[in-house]
Amino acid sequence: MVLPVVVQSAFTVLRQIEPVLVLEQLGSTLFDTALQMVVQDRSLNASYPGLSREASQQRAMTDFFMTYNLIIRLVPVLPALLLGWLGDRGWRRAPIVVPLAGYLLNRLGLLLVVLLRLPLELMFGAGVVFGLSGGFCAYWPGVMTLAALGSSNTDRSKVLMRVELLYGAAGLLGSLVSGHLFLLYSSSLGNGTVLLTVSTLLHLLCLIHSIVLLQVKEVSVSEPEADSPFLPAEPREAPVEVPVPVRRNLWNIVLLFLAAMLYVSAVGGAMEILGIFVLKAPLSWSATQVGYGNAAGCVIFLTSFLGVLWFRRCVSDVSLILIGMLSFASGIYFMSFVTETYMFYLARSLSLFALIPMPTIRSLLSQQVPASSCGTTLTSLQMALKFAGLAYIPAFTKIYQRTLDWFPGFVFTLASIITVLGMIPVSIVGCRSPRRRQYERIQGD
Repeated sequence: MVLPVVVQSAFTVLRQIEPVLVLEQLGSTLFDTALQMVVQDRSLNASYPGLSREASQQRAMTDFFMTYNLIIRLVPVLPALLLGWLGDRGWRRAPIVVPLAGYLLNRLGLLLVVLLRLPLELMFGAGVVFGLSGGFCAYWPGVMTLAALGSSNTDRSKVLMRVELLYGAAGLLGSLVSGHLFLLYSSSLGNGTVLLTVSTLLHLLCLIHSIVLLQVKEVSVSEPEADSPFLPAEPREAPVEVPVPVRRNLWNIVLLFLAAMLYVSAVGGAMEILGIFVLKAPLSWSATQVGYGNAAGCVIFLTSFLGVLWFRRCVSDVSLILIGMLSFASGIYFMSFVTETYMFYLARSLSLFALIPMPTIRSLLSQQVPASSCGTTLTSLQMALKFAGLAYIPAFTKIYQRTLDWFPGFVFTLASIITVLGMIPVSIVGCRSPRRRQYERIQGD
């Protein structure tokens, strides 16, 4: 009697989005370490006039990642919009299944590059294929939409942060083993083969799971907006007395978009360089240390989740965002002066709550729109962040290349400044929100 209940409960869990999330992140963290180390190996013989061997290697790596990351951010724009539109028309599985197919092909591309000794530039083509599938730009809003639709307004921040927690826990596990798996090889295959094979198999399993087992909640496009869980409920006895000012909501959306773009620009630009920064002297990390460093970043998912659970009892969502931004700003500023490995982990420890802002911003945004347009709104945010990447990726790359000799950590100081600027629009939203809640309470009475 107990066994069927356990089996039924396990099957119910398997049909949720969480197993897909975990499998994808495990495969992605293995791939990230592999790509980082493969690019380093292929850049050992790089040579630029007037630059030392190490500076030439750093420039070759930054140039590759700049081009690759621009491709995977620009190409997904239209496909992600289409998938987001299909999701809001009832095809909720589309923004998840199609990008997962792109993930699989992209990982398979790097595996072939390593196995067949193909030119590294072929990864640019793999990036195009990945982008045409919608990539992360479509996949993550699809995941967040399913999580948001299954939660209430009061619990949405916690639910979305729980998704981030699972994402980080899977990344932590994958990062811890990635460096060790990278070193497993045969004389005929070389470094990274085992790691990339495992990553590809995980993505294959994830794709099959999303097609066969994943269950999604369908939301009708004709669903009444008044009954939407994303809008405040209006009193039925006097609906005309509690209007939600459209202009006010639009301003909140614009401010939240601006804050998200500034914050992601700071985080994305800093993380873009950090993976390359640790490979040069004086740190000069190995593959195992790279995996541990990535794991330290994944620990932040756990601490950010615990921070949400703790702080949300006494502060608003806006205050949560500001706490997270301040945490990242202090940690990345300290990273500017890191010269030893222990200093790197100290800097990361200051960013314990750095992942709180984005899921909380998504939570606030989802409350400004009806359920029928939630997917489109979150996809639009993800697209805006991708367009921001078209600016901050080359900007941070070129600044790092030009400051490499006199202050390599300058880009981290710049990221800290941008984060502080991102706190301004969030503070404005915080100043507006109390007045709105007070207005609705008086009218309701």
